[in-house]
Amino acid sequence: MKLQPLLVVLLFSFVLNAQEHSHKSLGAIVYPNVPGYKTLKTDLHQHTVFSDGNVWPTIRVMEALRDNLDVISLTEHIEYQPHSEDIPHPDRNRSFELALQEAKNHDLLIVHGSEITRNAPVGHSNAIFISDANKLLQEDAEDAFATAKKQGAFVFWNHPAWYPQNPDGNPNLSDFQKNRIKNGELHGIEVINTTDYAEESLALALENNLTIMGTSDVHDLIDWDYIEKGHNRPITLVFAKERSETALKEALFAGRTVAVFNSLLVGKEENLIPLLKASIVLEDVEYINKTSILKVTMKNVSSSDLLFENQMEHTFYSSSPVFTVPAKGTKTIQIKTLKRLSSIELKMKALGAYVAPKKHPVVKWQIDVGNN
Repeated sequence: MKLQPLLVVLLFSFVLNAQEHSHKSLGAIVYPNVPGYKTLKTDLHQHTVFSDGNVWPTIRVMEALRDNLDVISLTEHIEYQPHSEDIPHPDRNRSFELALQEAKNHDLLIVHGSEITRNAPVGHSNAIFISDANKLLQEDAEDAFATAKKQGAFVFWNHPAWYPQNPDGNPNLSDFQKNRIKNGELHGIEVINTTDYAEESLALALENNLTIMGTSDVHDLIDWDYIEKGHNRPITLVFAKERSETALKEALFAGRTVAVFNSLLVGKEENLIPLLKASIVLEDVEYINKTSILKVTMKNVSSSDLLFENQMEHTFYSSSPVFTVPAKGTKTIQIKTLKRLSSIELKMKALGAYVAPKKHPVVKWQIDVGNN
């Protein structure tokens, strides 16, 4: 009989530890799938103690699981190893191997990647889907990019507007980048890195058909750099045919992405509009009593506050034409249709979203009012 309390304690401890190891969070990042594709939440630029970060690779896996991400990559600087006296590691693949081991029993994809780091004009770039990071450790940057291409890597230009390399805070598309694009060795560009959105980088993405990326570039804890400051980490939403590394790679090369940081969403029109449209579910559509005022509740199923401006010919009753539908929340609008209609097109400009520098997309939803 004396064993019974002990068994209860052990069982409680087991359940508690299982819950803790799940790493689930009430602040989990969510975005809806779009027609024809799975929406994969990715952070493909992160660091650990195996370059200039301050955490072990397993922590990055735990953070990603807590944030409900689908994919991460630990992109260590292969040339820059400031912790080498304390953590000697001649194998530049070690960070990836440790993360892969931690994630093996969890629903998280770990993509093998490394950062190729040089002074301007070469700058910093991430190569992901590589097979061996050690072979990228070459003196000549052109050789490193050529080797990444041989390994089938998707390569994107990191923080091109970074002021230590560009004092004016604007990206400089040098002959080096131009040649990499021409040779099929550079495929994407970060338009959001940490808390910085560079619309000049977005312009370069559109001009050169580069995949639009957003990343945390985290070195410390995600909690310290983002959560405690009231932010979600910046991520890239990738629209893939299925949830697999092969499908992810195809989607990145095809440019089906949207970069996200809190309420900021940046992407090509063909990718951003379906995401915005899917993020809003229309509920409780009905006319108020015997009036011609149509009540519509907009439910936001994403983790971004969505800021809209009315673009319809119909105006609102008792509401500003500019309004926010909070993340995972609702907003009820009242539309003055002047006469009762059986259907109406809801037309809104998404003010927190960009499809080009200073250009917002316009999103349309067809509403069936039903029996009015």
